[in-house]
This record gives sequence, C-alpha cells and structure tokens, in this order.
Amino acid sequence: MPTQRLRIAFVVDRFGNRFGGAEAYGVALMRELVRDHDITVYAREYDDACDLRLPFVPLRSWSRWPSWIRVLIFAWRARMATRHNYDIVHSHMNGWCGDIEVVHVTPVRYNWRVRPLPTIKKLLSYVSLRVNTYLSLEARRVRPRPAHRTVAVSGLIAEQLRQAYGAGFSCPVIPPGVTRPQNLSVADREEVRNAMGWTLDDCVCLLVARNPLRKGLPTVLKALQKLPEHFKLLVVGGNASTREYIHRSAAFSSLEDRIRLVEETPDVSPYYSAADIYVHPTLNDSFGMAPLEAMSFGLPVILSPEPWCGFAQYVRDGHEAVLLKHPEDADQLAQMVLKISDDAAWREHLVRGGGQVVDRHSWPRVAGRYVELYTEVLMER
Repeated sequence: MPTQRLRIAFVVDRFGNRFGGAEAYGVALMRELVRDHDITVYAREYDDACDLRLPFVPLRSWSRWPSWIRVLIFAWRARMATRHNYDIVHSHMNGWCGDIEVVHVTPVRYNWRVRPLPTIKKLLSYVSLRVNTYLSLEARRVRPRPAHRTVAVSGLIAEQLRQAYGAGFSCPVIPPGVTRPQNLSVADREEVRNAMGWTLDDCVCLLVARNPLRKGLPTVLKALQKLPEHFKLLVVGGNASTREYIHRSAAFSSLEDRIRLVEETPDVSPYYSAADIYVHPTLNDSFGMAPLEAMSFGLPVILSPEPWCGFAQYVRDGHEAVLLKHPEDADQLAQMVLKISDDAAWREHLVRGGGQVVDRHSWPRVAGRYVELYTEVLMER
C-alpha cells in the first residue's frame, strides 16, 4: 500500500448521487479515498447538492454536437488535462486517459459485435461514424498494457468483456459497496408515509431508478394490479416519460391513487426507510446498486436474474433475495410480494440474508482494493 498521499484525477461524466448508480459509485468511492489522498474531479457536471465537495475542473462541449462527437471531445480533453501532475488517473469514461478504467455498462463491442442483431443493423454499424467512434474509444480504453488496469463492476460485465475481446482478456471485478444508514427513525418513516397520503398499515413497494421504465416499472404496475388495495408503489426517480407512461396507459388508470412518483434526489434514504419491500425487475443492469442499498436499510429485495441483473450473481435465491424467473413475470412478482408481506418469518430470513450481503460489500473494502491496484500500477510504471 502506498504510504504517501497520492494525487488522483477522477474522470466521470457527471459527479453526484442523483445522476444514477454509476455516478453514486464514484461519489462513494471518492468519499473513502479522499481521507488519505488528494482528488480532483474532471467532469461535465458537478451536482450542487452533492455533500462531497472536491476540486472540480469542468470539461464541457457545445450541447448541439451529436452525442458521439461530445464523447470524443470529452475523451480528448480529459487526456490532455490529466496526463501530467497526477500519480493516478481513475476514469469511469470511455476514452484513453485512465490508468484505472472502470467499466460500468455493457461493453460497446459486445453490443455491436457479439450480441445478436438484425442483419441490416449490424451491416450499417460497420459504416457508422458514431458506432465506430465508440468502438475505437473502447478498444483503446481496455487495451492491455503496463501500468494500466481495466476494472469491471460485476462478473457479468467481465464476462461480456471476455466475449468481446477474446478468451485471453481478463480483468479484476470490483463491485459497488454500501454504507449502513445511521439512526433510522420510525418518526421519519411515518412522516414520509403521511406526506404520500398512506398509513403505516399499507405495504409500500419501492423502485429507485433514473429510468424506471428500463428498470421494470411496467412489470411492477402489472403486479400491483393483482395485489389488494393496501399495496402501494413508490417510484423515486420518476421523470416526465414515467408520468406520461402511467397517465396515458388506460390499463393503469385505476392505480393512480396507489402510486407516488418522486423526482430524482441526492438523498433517497427517507424513501428506503418508508418502504416495506424493494422491487427491481430490471431489464438491463450491469450490477444494480439500488437493491444493495435497499438491503442496507433492512428491506427484503425481489430482483431480476442474470443476465438482466448483474447483482443477481452475488445473492442466494430465497435466502438473501428473491430472484424472478424472468423480469417480465408480473404474476410471480405479485406472488412474491404477497408472500413476503404475509410470511413474517420468511421476510425476516430475507432481511438477515440481505444484511450478510451488505457485510460483504463495504465501501472501505472496495476502496482498499482500488488502492492495491494503484500500488500495482505505480510499481509497474
């Protein structure tokens, strides 16, 4: 372990908890590392509401450029800005600036060269400037070389990288961590429910997501239709498209009084405290930080299996969480919600199991693994 304070450049698209799981990963990790090291954030945006204040260098580009050009410009500017004066460059962005490159999402090459695609779509990708820019940036990002490490945030991402870049490709897997909340209050739980117009007798299911439609909201709504009236749904991160989807769907019009949408917020803890069950029938999650956070608040969790949710490989079905057979199985989701609500012993069994998962995913342990990688990189350099 390095004994001196390291100068670390942290490169990310947006810095702040409210932007999503990958961004929250970065905030929590830097919160641990800044205790012993000097960190400067390079990003397009820094959330003013974020309670962690670090030196910040904005890397912005003209918003009217196509997204792939903005990504290319960001990658080039990040490289120019961080190539001197830092011991370690820790990047969560597609590009080539990082000594440590952390992959949070499905690899571009896996999406376009491994995953089955319609023939015409795959052929057009070979002449697409957008696709080829992303592919080139990623290839440069993960290319094995001395004093460099590619890190996957889940075993699922590591396997996709191996399929995309060959059987010889390997990388360390460092999943997200979690911090146990302090001083949970029954009064806070009651206050949130009162604000929602609900009572302590209601059974509240919670879904936290930047894009609830991709994290299984349609399946949750179909399950809610099958449950008694005292079952409610709280969605944190509900955006305009979420509201429009619910209001315009005639099939869900009868549920509006049982649903509450809360816009994205940097502090989700009051809503975890107010809930009874966390539901996460996601269609696409490389890991899934929200279910892990829900476990830290003592909530039983229902989630999608692999390959839809990378977090599924870190839990034991029926003991630490409930895994659905398919993320769109609304019948099974409704049955599991009802069973957890009715069977106090099984609920407590799941809560205890979730606590064991939380113990295995502490942020200090995660930060320690990154410091080990920093040491390897510095030695090789």
